[in-house]
Amino acid sequence: MKRIFVLSSLVAGYFLNAQSIGNSPYGAYGIGDVKYDNTLDINAMGGISTAYVWDFNNSFNFKNPAANTNLELTTLKVEGTNENNYYRSDFNNLKSNKHSTYLSNVSIAFPISRKVKFGLGFQPYSSKSYDIVTSKATKEELTGNDINEVHNFHGEGSLNTVQAALSYQINTEFAVGLRSNFYFGKLYDIEEVAFSGAELISGYSNSYRVKAFNFTLGTTYQKKLANDHKLTVGATYTIGNSGNLKNRYTNSTYYYLVGETKGYETIIEDQVNYDKKFLPQEGSLGIGYGKETKWFLGTQLDYKKGESINFLGQPFNYQDSYRYAVGGWYLPNFNNFRSYFSRIIYRYGAYYEKGGLQINGTNINKYAVTAGVTLPFQKSTINRMSSLDLGIEVGKRGTLDNNMIRQNFVNLRIGVNFASKWFEKRYYN
Repeated sequence: MKRIFVLSSLVAGYFLNAQSIGNSPYGAYGIGDVKYDNTLDINAMGGISTAYVWDFNNSFNFKNPAANTNLELTTLKVEGTNENNYYRSDFNNLKSNKHSTYLSNVSIAFPISRKVKFGLGFQPYSSKSYDIVTSKATKEELTGNDINEVHNFHGEGSLNTVQAALSYQINTEFAVGLRSNFYFGKLYDIEEVAFSGAELISGYSNSYRVKAFNFTLGTTYQKKLANDHKLTVGATYTIGNSGNLKNRYTNSTYYYLVGETKGYETIIEDQVNYDKKFLPQEGSLGIGYGKETKWFLGTQLDYKKGESINFLGQPFNYQDSYRYAVGGWYLPNFNNFRSYFSRIIYRYGAYYEKGGLQINGTNINKYAVTAGVTLPFQKSTINRMSSLDLGIEVGKRGTLDNNMIRQNFVNLRIGVNFASKWFEKRYYN
């Protein structure tokens, strides 16, 4: 059975690297639409992770690598996401829908010793997938004839991340952790301009090839209070950026021969740049309060520093962004084996994000409410709980102001958590 689990994670990782992920039209800018960087259970609580130390022994917190005090089992998680986006704009009263399903997380974690815990995870980081065609009528200067000018925008590709995290428990209250993040993948954008009656096309293409590292430092403090209550404070900071983003911008003219085969291409401009600052510095501070094995409520503030990136031959600036989240979980009675619903863990949350994307002076912000459940397998005990996790996220992004696009979304997530004691000491042969 253990061999099947390991092989499943390797196969899932292969398809995660190859899959095509749908995203918001705002993903056309920069390095694409950045996905959530956590597991399903955390996402179902609005993304609170910095001060979230799971009461039980079957889950690993990658977002704050210090928050893994109670992990005692080897846990393997495989999760998938179904995105449902509904777009609207007051510009020509445009409406559009887009749906996609993809593998969003594969991770494995286990305790090395009573104080040291280790986790390894694989997730998509960002993606591009868009085709936009615009046209406008202009007049030719010499003849005065009407000419239709068509712009075709296309983007594709994805970036993925492999995460390796280590936790160390200093004493009963303090813990520290370190997570290394390796980013890799390719992204591609092109804008093609054509005029009616002319076969010659002007193309402005932009390609990114990414291989880079950064590191996340984390710490937690958890104080046990009277009547099984507890107070938790956590903080993380992401620093460093080794490796680079190779950006190639090409301005050329060409004809299409058969299909997408270019012919008679003339290169007007060809630039290659290397950027080491495309991954932003990030910080997070969280606080939570709850009752042991019963309920938990937490809140946190995330900060992401704005960066600049080359996009279609021009610098594109991300603004500083902030994210405010609140969420928690509730477990009626994990010892009640007469009522299955009493052993279900119920999760809830909400967040507001002042986005780093600003277009024509308009901030592209985002907010959502989240919910989810952890359904333990029928024969699972609280000491060895494998489960099915379900989550939902409903929210909005963007605005109708200034002829922008408002994106309503409903994201559904499902995951399986296999938890078992893999490295038990033998007492009998």
